[in-house]
Amino acid sequence: QVQLVESGGGLVQSGGSLRLSCAASGTIFSISHMGWYRQAPGKERELVARITSGDITNYEDSVKGRFTISRDNAKNTVYLQMTSLKPEDTAVYYCNANVKPADWSTWRNYWGQGTQVTVSS
Repeated sequence: QVQLVESGGGLVQSGGSLRLSCAASGTIFSISHMGWYRQAPGKERELVARITSGDITNYEDSVKGRFTISRDNAKNTVYLQMTSLKPEDTAVYYCNANVKPADWSTWRNYWGQGTQVTVSS
C-alpha cells in the first residue's frame, strides 16, 4: 500500500507565499509523474502543476510564473512553492502520484488527503 501525506497548507494574505510538501511512503518501486491538483468549493478538481520523473513540468495557465513544482526522488517527495498568492487560489490542494509498487506490478494512481490553502484579500 502507498500513502501520500501533504503538509504546508494554511491561511495567508494576498501576495504571500506558501510551500506545500507531499511525501509518498509504503511499498514503492518507482514513481513516474507527481502532481498537485486543487478543488475550490462548487468547482471541479483541476490540475495545478505536474512533474515527470525526468523533471519535465507543466502548469495550469493561471499559476504560471507564480508556482513552482519540484521533486526529491530520494525522498519520494514533491513540493509546490506558491508565491504571489491570490484569493482565487483558495482551495483544497491534493497531491497525486503514479506509482509502481513492485517491479512486476502495474502503475497505480494515488491521491493524498488534501490540504487547505486559504488566501485572504
